[in-house]
Amino acid sequence: MANATTTKTKLSDGLRQAAHPVRGVEDYNPLMELIGNARFVLIGEASHGTHEFYEQRAEITKRLIKEKGFTAVAVEADWPDAYRINRYVRGVNDDHTPSEALTGFQRFPTWMWRNTDVVNFIGWLRQHNDTLPQNATKVGFYGLDLYSMYTSTDEVISFLEKVDPEAAERARYRYSCLEHFGEDSQAYGYAASFGLTESCEKQAINQLMELQQKITEYAQRDGQVAEDELFYIEQNARLVKNAEKYYRSMFQGRVSSWNIRDRHMAETLDELVTHLDRQGNHTKVVVWEHNSHIGDARATDMGSAGELNVGQLVREKYGRDSVLIGFSTYTGTVTAAAKWGGVTELKQVCPALSASYEALFHHIGISSFLLNLQQDNQAVKGLQEPRLERAIGVIYLPETERVSHYFYAQLPEQFDVVIHIDNTRGVEPLDRSPEWYIKELPETFPWGV
Repeated sequence: MANATTTKTKLSDGLRQAAHPVRGVEDYNPLMELIGNARFVLIGEASHGTHEFYEQRAEITKRLIKEKGFTAVAVEADWPDAYRINRYVRGVNDDHTPSEALTGFQRFPTWMWRNTDVVNFIGWLRQHNDTLPQNATKVGFYGLDLYSMYTSTDEVISFLEKVDPEAAERARYRYSCLEHFGEDSQAYGYAASFGLTESCEKQAINQLMELQQKITEYAQRDGQVAEDELFYIEQNARLVKNAEKYYRSMFQGRVSSWNIRDRHMAETLDELVTHLDRQGNHTKVVVWEHNSHIGDARATDMGSAGELNVGQLVREKYGRDSVLIGFSTYTGTVTAAAKWGGVTELKQVCPALSASYEALFHHIGISSFLLNLQQDNQAVKGLQEPRLERAIGVIYLPETERVSHYFYAQLPEQFDVVIHIDNTRGVEPLDRSPEWYIKELPETFPWGV
């Protein structure tokens, strides 16, 4: 036991020397140097409801935009809702405020994007774009996720009604096979998976193929804005195809559905870069997603179970042209729910388990720091041994935390950089309910006995 304690103390001492304290945005200079000329910077979060993760991710992104010419922010959000923000920050729609531009985010969990940190960043992005020279490339904001199957079918049909009424009729007919379930994607997936209804796979594929064949014809009718809008519509059709497959796979096992979703997000990222590059740019993209999507799955229990993720796929394709950044915290509060579709609450985060990376970082004694995991020193090598790592999504269940929120990982293989903020607080939703305000903690917290 003494040897284990001595080893842990030595590792903590080494990490304390290797860590770079972060007190302000200027303390990210070492991170900017490490990023260098990388084209993809993927920035994670250890929960979907922590203020500091959103705030610091935004600060790093601002520096990447201003100092390194990044022109796209791609996030773990639905494509149509995020594209409304894209139009707003580029000044090409009728929304007057960031909050108004976020109105489309009505699906649970609304706080994930409808929060004050996102409002602040969207406001900054619009202001930045407004100050650029007339012919400069404006920074865009895009969603990578696929949960908007029915919204996306509506977008495709609505567009075609304006430019090609006959094609709109064919699209309406093809997508009608999805309409028997009252826009309940999971109900469709269940029925199609168990043969209770015909699969709409062929119709979704055929609609995408027809739209792709007609894109050139539609593009000849207008200029640059139309080119962006055509890409938007094509991506909606691609999303419907992938979402249809995703919802059918949900009842075939977690690995299958997870992999379809992350492949879709990686594919969307590739298509986005190809589209933006056609406009004469060498596009650089910042990606915002949860650590579980950003960190290389091959270094975690996920990989052992057969799951892949966006971070792994980007690394495999772009290698050193990508940098993966993770976040962690020891304790504090988080905005989350107790069940899917449940009430938004401000929940107390239990102090991290003693065998975790988070507890080790807490033991270092630096409230906020940056750790370069590419360093060749004993401290980073000491992190190679698999440890527990915490992940809080939109649901937080402190009473079953070990089972619900921890997995094993090799941090230096999972990320290039980790940013640890020891004590954090929940994001502030734009739509706050009485349940969101923190309740008085029981005297037995955090043990609950």
